[in-house]
Amino acid sequence: MKVAYWPGCVSRGFTPELHGSMAKVAPMLDIELVQLDRANCCGAGVIAEHSQELADTLNARTFALAQQVPGADLMMNICSTCQGAQGECQERLDANEEYRAHVNETLKATQGLEYEAGIINKNFLWVLVEDIGLDKLSSLVKRPLTNLKVGPFYGCYIVRPTSRLGINSENPRDTYLPKVIEALGGTVIDYAGSHKCCGFPIITMNKKASLDQAGRHLGDAKDADADCLVTPCPLCHLNLDLQQPLAERQIGRKLDMPVLHLPQLVGLALGLTPKEIGLQRHVVKPTSVIDWTEAVIAGVAD
Repeated sequence: MKVAYWPGCVSRGFTPELHGSMAKVAPMLDIELVQLDRANCCGAGVIAEHSQELADTLNARTFALAQQVPGADLMMNICSTCQGAQGECQERLDANEEYRAHVNETLKATQGLEYEAGIINKNFLWVLVEDIGLDKLSSLVKRPLTNLKVGPFYGCYIVRPTSRLGINSENPRDTYLPKVIEALGGTVIDYAGSHKCCGFPIITMNKKASLDQAGRHLGDAKDADADCLVTPCPLCHLNLDLQQPLAERQIGRKLDMPVLHLPQLVGLALGLTPKEIGLQRHVVKPTSVIDWTEAVIAGVAD
């Protein structure tokens, strides 16, 4: 399948291992990525606090660029914060023809672009389940994640609000992460913080509260005997991995909890090496607490 690919700002800046691992995993899943190189930041909800119209116009520009990709089945992102922010903008643009026309006037005048209502924009997690399918994903596994105990961490923007994100009985998208973990051969660990905020949105306003949140979730996962966490959100990864040493000091306990990006977990199961998917870039090195080649993950199938 061919997708108009929006990696987002963070995956190309703070967490390039996410962008890099997605590039390696995509062809293994028969996904053709057409990167939207000219696309802009989604605003992550922050721009909208100052100017809703500016945020909507910026995202309409990205949608318009995606609609120009010949033969693309949909637009795909690897950041659940982008999914949430873009989904909010799209909801407003698609619901109000007059407002959309107003935004398009700006786009036409400054960019020569126009957004047509109705683009399908999906996070990689949704594509895995809804477009590739769990049976197909499981059939591609070369290195089953045998005995690897994985705690899912969704973050805020990909599980709420449910109506905007299309979460319903037909598409229970707030249950997809455990299904993917199981399809890869891993063991799902249930813990209290899996669907809660990581604390990143408030880190510049109340660092103590932010680190308390991150530390609590990491501690809950550790107490539930998880080997690692996996998240579809690079901002969650920043607070749970990059800030983990500070969170440890804040809550007064050692955590040593590796946090993987979703494409990295998929890549491991599909046979990529830890180095190929950038695990060495993490602050909490997965190789320091998990023997990825022998003790936890079964050998590569013949």
